[in-house]
Amino acid sequence: MDTSTSAIVLSKIRYKDNDIIVKLYTKEYGIISFIVKGERNSKKNKIKFVYFQELTILEIQFNYNSKRNLQYIKDIEIKHNYMSSHSDLVKASVIIFLSEVLSNIITHQKRETQLYNYIEQSLIWYDTNKFNPYFHMIFLLELTRYLGFYPNTLNNNFKYFNLQEGAYEKLKTSKYSITGDSLNLLNQILGIKFDNNPLPTLNSDDKMEILNIILVYYKLHNNNFKPIKSLEIVKNIFS
Repeated sequence: MDTSTSAIVLSKIRYKDNDIIVKLYTKEYGIISFIVKGERNSKKNKIKFVYFQELTILEIQFNYNSKRNLQYIKDIEIKHNYMSSHSDLVKASVIIFLSEVLSNIITHQKRETQLYNYIEQSLIWYDTNKFNPYFHMIFLLELTRYLGFYPNTLNNNFKYFNLQEGAYEKLKTSKYSITGDSLNLLNQILGIKFDNNPLPTLNSDDKMEILNIILVYYKLHNNNFKPIKSLEIVKNIFS
């Protein structure tokens, strides 16, 4: 069945000598893996491989066959040409980090238009605006709205927040209950938007503390969540 869809590149790996396998998050079908064939010395295919940089937003045409594990792209074009997300070193580092997180948590072949639209629109905002040092944290917290485990913000005057339950509590009931400075940092990010003005003013240690809390939160609510290798890149950028 010939079909077309918007798609976001989550990951790619080298396959054999000259081919790559790319995992795309498509608007119409959810996660689909494609094999892209090419010769290293072919100028045409080198250009095609550039299409598959992390979190590139594409329009693709392909013949969908549910019996195949790997699909074949018939036609491809870039839907949004990044102006800064791949060329700015700091922005590109965040893109690499987010692509790994998204590849980790979005694994299903299922159409979820609202989730797809949120990711695409957020990436375009990030690219077309000046660098926001809180973007990746705000993005990941807001993403949980679409994944079904956004924190319950009722009783946010309570002294503890239970990451496992996703809710505030009066007394500590879990080793995953945070309080004090950690809770205060989470509260500063929770619920704000990318374009909030003014944004919080936090040092590098505080930013990493928030990010680590968010990643623990994801691990507790997603059984398939693996350690993020590119976290070290983000640490170096914000240190």
